Amino acid sequence: MTSTDLPLRTSSAPRVPRAARPAPARGRLRGNHHVLGDSRLARVPALAVLAVLALVWLVPMLWAVLTAFKSEQDASDPDHWLWPRHGLTLKGFSTVWERGDLPLWMLNSFLIAAAVTVVTVLVSAMAGYAFSRTLFAGRRVLFALTVAAVLVPPQILIVPWFRQMLTLHLVDTYAAVILPQTVAPVMVFILKKHFDSLPRELEEAARIDGAGHWRIFWSVLLPLSRPMLAAVAIFVFIGAWNNFLWPFVSTSDPALMTLPVGITSVKDAYGIPYAQTMASAVLAALPLVVVFLFFQRQIVKSVATTGLGGQ
Repeated sequence: MTSTDLPLRTSSAPRVPRAARPAPARGRLRGNHHVLGDSRLARVPALAVLAVLALVWLVPMLWAVLTAFKSEQDASDPDHWLWPRHGLTLKGFSTVWERGDLPLWMLNSFLIAAAVTVVTVLVSAMAGYAFSRTLFAGRRVLFALTVAAVLVPPQILIVPWFRQMLTLHLVDTYAAVILPQTVAPVMVFILKKHFDSLPRELEEAARIDGAGHWRIFWSVLLPLSRPMLAAVAIFVFIGAWNNFLWPFVSTSDPALMTLPVGITSVKDAYGIPYAQTMASAVLAALPLVVVFLFFQRQIVKSVATTGLGGQ
């Protein structure tokens, strides 16, 4: 029997003409479009509220930037509080820069913030690894105290820190400004939780190869934690750069002033020069703006993964 002798298989269901086929359920599609339309309309009030809040936040920023480009006469004019009467000028920036203090303040802020970032990230990572991957006496109690230290405001520790620096004869030195800022219990907690989330199979495989705690920490877990370490470093750097109270208390040497402390010293015989002060503030914020532009993705990701956004 050839293939042509086989009977053709036909479907048992009768064929329905195309004209007699039922039309698609357009009512359901219309209902979906109606729901989507309602959801879009519901977003309008939320977007309006967010726009108002953004405007409230941006107006002071706009005033500060415009004041930096005003003359001292226009900066003190209440009738033209936003746009200057005599136009914009760079005199405030040139005056602050020519004084010679601003470059020194920026250098001090960068050195101190960089040193605080390196020491804080290293110490917090080692402490987080110890709490996460090692067993020792008093581990739970010590970790509970670390978590409780997150609730302690740094302002309460100003006097004990200063007395400690006096005892160590470190007042008016870079060490006095740097060392107390390296205590960051919240970063220890974040890195401990991050190390908890890493698979322990990697650690067990490294132990089979003869690796110890330090080798596992340095060669196995740290390379896997680069995104989290970058996020922690960014937040620590920003906090150290903007810190005012402790650098103001720990040193009285003008050569050790940071930008936030130096800006408060901008005064003359006629009081506070607002244009020069705002020009200094704008120049002080520029490095942080550059950091945000280069590490925007890491900052947003870290806020979403660590809960630093308040959620």
